[in-house]
Amino acid sequence: MEKLVEIMKATGIPFAYDHFAEGESPEPPFICYLLPASDNFAADGAVYFKANEVHIELYTDFKDLSVEQKVEAVLDERGIFYEKSETWIESEKLYEVLFIFEMEA
Repeated sequence: MEKLVEIMKATGIPFAYDHFAEGESPEPPFICYLLPASDNFAADGAVYFKANEVHIELYTDFKDLSVEQKVEAVLDERGIFYEKSETWIESEKLYEVLFIFEMEA
């Protein structure tokens, strides 16, 4: 988890795990990150390698490629292979760009 926090800090974008406390959400852009699942490798009834699925949710109030590129650059510098998708959240009037990857636990 410590390594993941370092990655978040390196983006220079405000971040929180899962969500910001009510009333404490900064103005966009901001990031929420979470570890929703694991993908461990096991053999002989034991876990030999632990890996967490990581979601980095980048929120912006308009399509901002320069902010997306900041996150991509941090991940690329660390050799992290990620998948990326995007959605418009009508109720929040925000774009969410989702980066998904796995990281050793």
